[in-house]
Parts: sequence; structure tokens; C-alpha cells
Amino acid sequence: MFEILKAGGWGMLPILACSAIGLAIVLERFWTLRRNAVLPPGLGEQVRSWAHSQQLNPAHIQALRENSPLGELLAAALDVRHRTRVEIKERIEDTGRHVVHGLERYLNTLGTIALIGPLLGLLGTVFGLIRMFLAVMVSGVGDPMKMAGGIGEALVCTASGLVVAIPAYVLHRLFRSRVRGYVVQMEKQATALLDELSVARPAPVETRTPAGASVQRPARIAG
Repeated sequence: MFEILKAGGWGMLPILACSAIGLAIVLERFWTLRRNAVLPPGLGEQVRSWAHSQQLNPAHIQALRENSPLGELLAAALDVRHRTRVEIKERIEDTGRHVVHGLERYLNTLGTIALIGPLLGLLGTVFGLIRMFLAVMVSGVGDPMKMAGGIGEALVCTASGLVVAIPAYVLHRLFRSRVRGYVVQMEKQATALLDELSVARPAPVETRTPAGASVQRPARIAG
């Protein structure tokens, strides 16, 4: 294997660097994007139970925020649970953009590796062909070994670029699809919590001014 890589010449160096970076990204994303780490089972139901029973305090919310991406999204809604439904929804949307950005971390780099892998292989191919033509110019076509060296360098670089690019492209699409699925599930859990917070909000309490006019004031929510 080492002899094959060595036959690729200098064009193999950027290809090998891309393969190492791509492998590190793939391993990190497989670990980070585990379903249980992003969407812990039963977390949404537990948070809705907290909201329904008003068992919420800063320690609960902070622990929820540090639990998982889903927990971070739900904690953002609980931070503003005393506000209107529109304001809670806006906070969820703002936090959701940050959460999605974290889930898509390094995926652009992986996509770039998938894109430039064949180009680097083509660059190595060009270098190999140039080497072959220079050998022909110096010694003519009577020395097939020099021609074979250039052709071998070109073929090794082309194959190596494709070997790096094809898995990178497939895994890039896989991770993108997985993130989109997680986003849909998080949207469902956030909507369910938003509905629960809206239901749990008490009705306004009617009071009267000294002049006898009735004024409605929102009841205070404990906690």
C-alpha cells in the first residue's frame, strides 16, 4: 500500500491530508449526532410535565439547557414562559437557528472535501502526464519505464481522489439528512411545549378601579 501511495508522487499529499481531516470529521459527527444525545427519550414529556405542574426553577432549566440540543431548545421556551405565545415562539425560533448551526458543524468542510477530492486527483493526474511527457522529451520513447512512472502517478492520484471524495459525499448527505430529521422532531417537541405553556397560563383576573370601571390584569404565576 505504501508503495502505491508513493507512486502517486507529490499530488498525493493534499489528498492524504483531506482524507485525514474527513475521517476525523466523520468520527466526530457520528458520535455527536447520536439520536440519544440529540433527542433523549422521554425528555419532551418530562419537560411538559414540569410545565404543567409548575415545578420549574433556575436549576431545573439550567440542567435542561446543558442536557442536549433538544434540552437547549426547550429551556429557551421556559426562560420566557411568562410572556405571550408569540414571544415564546420567537425565542424558540431564534434558539433553534443556533441549535441547527451546532448540529451542522463541520458538514460544510466535509462537503468541501467531497468536492475537491476529484479535483486534487485530476491535478495529480496532470502532474503525472507532465512528468511522462518530459521523460519522452529527454530520452524519447525508447525507455518505457519512464513513461510507465508518469502514467502510474497519474492513475494513482485519480483513484485516490475518488476514494476520498465518494465516501465523503455519501456521508455528507447522510449527516445532512439526519440533521433534517432531528430538526423536525425538535420542532414537534417545541410546539407541544408551547401548547402546554399556553394552556397552563392562567386567565386574566378582573379588578375594579376606584371609579368603578373594571380592569383585567393578568394573574401572577408563582415561580
